[in-house]
Amino acid sequence: MNAQSDISMKTEEVLRVELEVFRQEHRDLDQAITAMVERGTADQLTIRRLKKKKLRLKDMIAIIEDRLTPDIIA
Repeated sequence: MNAQSDISMKTEEVLRVELEVFRQEHRDLDQAITAMVERGTADQLTIRRLKKKKLRLKDMIAIIEDRLTPDIIA
């Protein structure tokens, strides 16, 4: 099942909770990547994988925000 159809079946309350969880995980990954780069403790493959995961989270955050924001016709 793709993420778009999975999101359409969830309530607004559930989406808001998931949104906050995804935002926190995104921040945590950002801090972890920064720390690894500064210390030089991770190889490039690991950093690349974490960055891809961070991008997937960013996409999920955008999808949920779009779902929660009502369409306003001007």
